[in-house]
Amino acid sequence: MARDLRGFIKILEQKGQLQRISALVDPELEIAEISNRMLQKGGPGLLFENVKGADFPVAVNLMGTVERICWAMNMQHPEELETLGKKLSMLQQPKPPKKISQAIDFGKVLFDVVKAKPGRDFFPACQQVVIQGDDLDLHKLPLIRPYVGDAGKIITLGLVITRDCETGTPNVGVYRLQLQSKNTMTVHWLSVRGGARHLRKAAERGKKLEVAIALGVDPLIIMAAATPIPVDLSEWLFAGLYGGSGVQLAKCKTVDLEVPADSEFVLEGTITPGEVLPDGPFGDHMGYYGGVEDSPLIRFECMTHRKNPIYLTTFSGRPPKEEAMMAIALNRIYTPILRQQVSEIVDFFLPMEALSYKAAIISIDKAYPGQARRAALAFWSALPQFTYTKFVIVVDKDINIRDPRQVVWAISSKVDPIRDVFILPNTPFDTLDFASEKIGLGGRMGIDATTKIPPETDHEWGAPLESDPDVATLVERRWAEYGLANLQLGEVDPNLFGYDMK
Repeated sequence: MARDLRGFIKILEQKGQLQRISALVDPELEIAEISNRMLQKGGPGLLFENVKGADFPVAVNLMGTVERICWAMNMQHPEELETLGKKLSMLQQPKPPKKISQAIDFGKVLFDVVKAKPGRDFFPACQQVVIQGDDLDLHKLPLIRPYVGDAGKIITLGLVITRDCETGTPNVGVYRLQLQSKNTMTVHWLSVRGGARHLRKAAERGKKLEVAIALGVDPLIIMAAATPIPVDLSEWLFAGLYGGSGVQLAKCKTVDLEVPADSEFVLEGTITPGEVLPDGPFGDHMGYYGGVEDSPLIRFECMTHRKNPIYLTTFSGRPPKEEAMMAIALNRIYTPILRQQVSEIVDFFLPMEALSYKAAIISIDKAYPGQARRAALAFWSALPQFTYTKFVIVVDKDINIRDPRQVVWAISSKVDPIRDVFILPNTPFDTLDFASEKIGLGGRMGIDATTKIPPETDHEWGAPLESDPDVATLVERRWAEYGLANLQLGEVDPNLFGYDMK
């Protein structure tokens, strides 16, 4: 299993999922254009070995498919991610075991937590080269500019590490940073994020906030940092739970923070409360350019890196993008946690085309009238990351929620818009969502696409059409006799039915 970026690159290369590019490429627009074409087709990860104006290679699209996300998590199939979600659900809301087997399972999870405790590396690879003072120049990093309308060059896959000045608890988040000068960058984070809370606390005490940016880490740690699950565990413990053993950490040179010891680069600096600069616009996950916001300014005083470091990056935009693949994997991890929060939910899915959080499809084991509406309302409040979900579609448990054709059929055949659609107006909303009439405030829609039972309807529901089981068995037995054995009736091509999916 990979425990650093280089190990993961090696795995991808061994599996034929890495393309090395030796031709000279420009980090201004060109790298993103090449990578975007690969992302659209599910192509391999890319390692640009000859980047204009830089001495370091650039890795991108390493997590561009769900399959590669699974490899990063030491798994082979997305379904295995639900096993990890079950562990986290047991930690989030522990229940007294009713059976010996349940007690044993919970004991195993607690043992996993003990194993996940981070360790300390006193001679870390990330500090093989140390650059401070006037020698520090962020322009030497091969930062990319993805879109022509972007305000500047950005860091996208850096772990932004801060510490609560009151409790000492660290926070690890993945936030966008914009290059402002040779030693400064602005950080773009939402006010509810951990880093923003730490900055407010530092401001109340008249202190600067120390910040470390770890670049080029094990993708598994990035997944842990991107998991906003309300469990009182640090992201380092999450990463240890994900990987099966503790993350090795190293003390920074100039700030009182810890970073993954095998990071390719580490930037160390401080934020003075109230010191801001305009940040943006940039292309974002909604598929549009965002606005310009005054954002906190980080002044960097030190950069360390490994010998011959590799710079890891990505970029946002309309799916498919790497962030969408990460969200699909996180969807699987959330599922057991959501089932524990909302017991009637059988499964749920956040389609990538709906930006991985704007629309949710939920299947329930329906037992009583009004249950679909209850499930939708419970979903919106179950976990913080569902706060900005605009649409919740609830279907019966026999609908494959990952097949859009089945979902559309359920909506079309089981929904009366007057009875089954409900809207919640003026709820807190994503400021990047331009569809809202007022930025930061918008409506939500719930759609009950389940089979109706009294008193939801005052007439009998039609019986579903099904094959006669005896005839179905007969046809199965005689299939070769019909001369049809050579026909492969596997996964159907949707384009045969009028779709235009390329």
